[in-house]
Amino acid sequence: MSPLSHAPAAPAAAVAHPAVGAATALLDAYRPGDRFLSTPTRTLLAEGVLLDVPHGGGPLPARVDSVLAAARQNGAEHLVIGAIPFDADRPAALVVPRTVRSGPPLVSDPLVGLPPGEPDGGGWTVTEEPSAEAYGRAVAAAVARMRAGGLEKVVLARTLELVGAGREPEPAALLGRLARHDPGGYAFALPTGPGRTLLGASPELLVSRRGGALVANPLAGSVPRSADLAEDVRRAAGLLESAKDLHEHAVVVDGVRAAMAPYCSELAVPERPTLVRTAAMWHLSTTVTGRLADPRTTALDVACALHPTPAVCGTPAAEARRAIAALEPFDRGFFTGVVGWQDAGGDGEWVVTLRCAEAFEDRLRLYAGAGVVAASDAAAETAETAAKFVTFLRAVGASL
Repeated sequence: MSPLSHAPAAPAAAVAHPAVGAATALLDAYRPGDRFLSTPTRTLLAEGVLLDVPHGGGPLPARVDSVLAAARQNGAEHLVIGAIPFDADRPAALVVPRTVRSGPPLVSDPLVGLPPGEPDGGGWTVTEEPSAEAYGRAVAAAVARMRAGGLEKVVLARTLELVGAGREPEPAALLGRLARHDPGGYAFALPTGPGRTLLGASPELLVSRRGGALVANPLAGSVPRSADLAEDVRRAAGLLESAKDLHEHAVVVDGVRAAMAPYCSELAVPERPTLVRTAAMWHLSTTVTGRLADPRTTALDVACALHPTPAVCGTPAAEARRAIAALEPFDRGFFTGVVGWQDAGGDGEWVVTLRCAEAFEDRLRLYAGAGVVAASDAAAETAETAAKFVTFLRAVGASL
């Protein structure tokens, strides 16, 4: 297998011979309040709400199963779509929609190559929380904890708040730019509360199920892209040989292997990572494949066992959570949670909520994080988060 790929590995496309324009038509039809998700296998546009998945009253996969069963009793074959927060004990934003239109993946549609409308730029006041300097101090504090023992890795995040001067975010335009810029990834726009929309373009598949086959694609270890081709190739090659990044990646892959193993009769984990690239970043990537031991196990069962992976939390998980609570001065909400879909048969795709923002009122809140290990450098991790903000800043026409 080549160490270079353009997008995370995924099951075969849902539509073998897609019609030109079928996927981009769904993207262009999105309006705030709808639920949109594009993956390397399909494009979904869901409208309205038939049933909400309630909070509490049992494990989330069981509640999803119950809601899908209720939909079937009403004579409707539907799926669940939406978002799960970083703290899985908090309410999810999952629904059975009234209608779902499904199309081929965006990456297969030639029309996705047409340039999106450019943002008008300007007019945004950008506030960092925490500041780059404070974030660097948090990274240094986390490294000190690791060297003292008890913590192997922690993922620390920071945010940007963009406030418009007499303007409001335009979710449809933002989604269009995000999806067209990286059509081989996972683009989404989902309501998470009254007047709130979660928007993003994630590179990372948490887990998919198709029949008895499972695929997970953990990413960890990153470096910013360069506009200079020679430098870009040098950075990619360097990432494949970076002891710090390979260690960070191995921690995540070991966590994914341990979480998936109880559900699998077969599990294949490559010995070394490959590379995945987005418009802004190179990532170390490992494609983990498995065969379900019990056909009743759903995609969400496995997703909940995996979430949060060391790629977005750390290890040991309990110690990493304590470090996050102590060092991050904000609530992550749905950032580093999960977005995706699942049907009544248990098939589905669940994606790590990265490269995202929440739009509400006259503002956008952007999120980015970096994995911190004992060999981490505070300045380098701060620069990594700045590079990860580029995806969304480019879409909105702002800069850091």
